[in-house]
Amino acid sequence: MLTNVAAVLLDDVHPFELGVICEVFGLDRGDEGLPVYDFAVVSAEGPTLNANAGFTITTPYGLDRLEEADLVAVPAARPHAADRPYPPELLDALRRAVDRGARVLSVCSGAFVLGEAGLLDGRRCAVHWRYARELAVRYPRARVEPDVLYVDEDPVITSAGTAAGIDACLHLVRKEHGTEVANAIARRMVVPPHRDGGQAQYVARPLPATACDTVGEVLAWLERHLHEDVTVEQLAARAHMSPRTFARRFLQETGTTPYRWLLRQRVLRAQELLESGDETVDAIAGRVGFGTAAALRHHFLRTLGTTPNAYRRTFQGPARVA
Repeated sequence: MLTNVAAVLLDDVHPFELGVICEVFGLDRGDEGLPVYDFAVVSAEGPTLNANAGFTITTPYGLDRLEEADLVAVPAARPHAADRPYPPELLDALRRAVDRGARVLSVCSGAFVLGEAGLLDGRRCAVHWRYARELAVRYPRARVEPDVLYVDEDPVITSAGTAAGIDACLHLVRKEHGTEVANAIARRMVVPPHRDGGQAQYVARPLPATACDTVGEVLAWLERHLHEDVTVEQLAARAHMSPRTFARRFLQETGTTPYRWLLRQRVLRAQELLESGDETVDAIAGRVGFGTAAALRHHFLRTLGTTPNAYRRTFQGPARVA
């Protein structure tokens, strides 16, 4: 049973991500019949840490406090560059926690700490979409899922950016204490009681960063012609390459195939149109290259885990959809 929770902090911790953990596990809601956790904020780098918002955090707890925790939560911290050293004592403590049956949970870039400890090896994991490629490159044995809100690979739970940490924490509460308890905490927090982990992150048209730029002009052209039917042969000719060379370069520079890249960009463009306008799903399907509303719904649901109309309601409200 989950009763003892420790949030372990690195310097330049992100206050929101830390606040999510404190809100779910750190508040005493015993007067409402809800679980009360033995909760502590633990420093991994000295008694006083900088928060990434112009203030400091002081705590009496050191890494020894992790030894008794049922859950060790790692919120995001600004420095997660490749040359950022993580305290070896922290990595050892995280590994010991998992070995003795405790859970570990990361919020946003806290996943890099779990990756450094080797806890993502062979596991599916989530992180903010901006860091997904970097996480996958740095920890190639991790199976990074760049779009989802959170991944539960018990005993390792990872979540995407900011508010997705709420989803992961409530998911864990639901798993341990049941739906009624999780819903009661969600009502107190004034957040949706449940968003499934498979529901995709809502992102604003991220384009993959490329190591070189041999297909950059083709990507720009494709974005302007999403509504057109194109083949790899046509794209290769535009890039002045053979189809085989073009496909290989495309995969190297974007991390995916031309077909999958095009599908994703069409879905992203449909998201924009659903958020900002009142066109029918049929009309949007034609504008983004899916042709029919049925095809758009199929790819939208497969990519984002929701329907076009449900997505529109999320951003425009039921009055605009009706």
